[in-house]
Amino acid sequence: MSHSKDRSFGDKPVYKELRVPTAAGELYVRDYAGDGPAFVMLHGFPDNLGIFDKIAPLVAESGRRVVVFDFLGFGDSDKPGAGYSFDQQAGDVLAVADALHFDRIIPVGHDAGGAVAVNFALSHPERTAEVALLNCFYGSSPSLRFPELILFFATPELSALSQHFLHSPAHFEQILEFQRTQFREILGTEEQIDDEFLARLIDENFSRQGSGPAFAHMTAQLLSEVAREDQKMAALEQLDIPFRLIWGAEDPYLSPAVAEEIAKHLRNATLTVLAGGGHWPQLDRPAEVTRALLSDADSSK
Repeated sequence: MSHSKDRSFGDKPVYKELRVPTAAGELYVRDYAGDGPAFVMLHGFPDNLGIFDKIAPLVAESGRRVVVFDFLGFGDSDKPGAGYSFDQQAGDVLAVADALHFDRIIPVGHDAGGAVAVNFALSHPERTAEVALLNCFYGSSPSLRFPELILFFATPELSALSQHFLHSPAHFEQILEFQRTQFREILGTEEQIDDEFLARLIDENFSRQGSGPAFAHMTAQLLSEVAREDQKMAALEQLDIPFRLIWGAEDPYLSPAVAEEIAKHLRNATLTVLAGGGHWPQLDRPAEVTRALLSDADSSK
């Protein structure tokens, strides 16, 4: 493991920063001290670990161990420029678990990170205490609807056009603003996520942190990944691991109906739907998501 350092307020450490090596580069990791199987939080794209900035400290305050990290190609992790895939991301999770000497973890996956959490559990059931899924997808379903931004980059016939937009900052910003508007309009005035925070996070991910290539590679594989997940449903139905699904009710794309369809393939699942929460419930309903994560959490110790 590479060097690490503490980030703290006053005399109280909040998290330890470290870099975990993989065959393709180093992962930027934040480790909050605590007990029990660690909650290892997994972002989707075009996000980074910043989407867990509100709930990671809340879960850690309960005394539980929390780890957040950027997948390769995103945030402050290394940018190898190629080799990005859902399998690679599951490998990133394993690298973090091994580096921190975790026997078992609780993957907490949001959006595309949910698919990675499920894939990790399928490949490493002995290392998985339980799984938490936040407004994500796994496999095809009648209710599944991807945001226009993601579908634009995921459609093979549009690859030349989407790549043109990706390499034109002004045009790409227009697409991002359109997508932000779509998410924003579904929520009432008092239920808005911190849109300024989210816009800054995504903009920084592309402008300062250079996540464009990883985003392009991952979205290009999205539709084939969903088809591949369909082939894993029989194995998923046999997986005897607790799942907790925590869903923002007002997500215009990955609605609670998607959660219900995922739950049909799980032997041991609970579903908590948060009224007023949108696609990022960990941002607009952090206290409620934290309570749902920790409810009866002692059973996983």
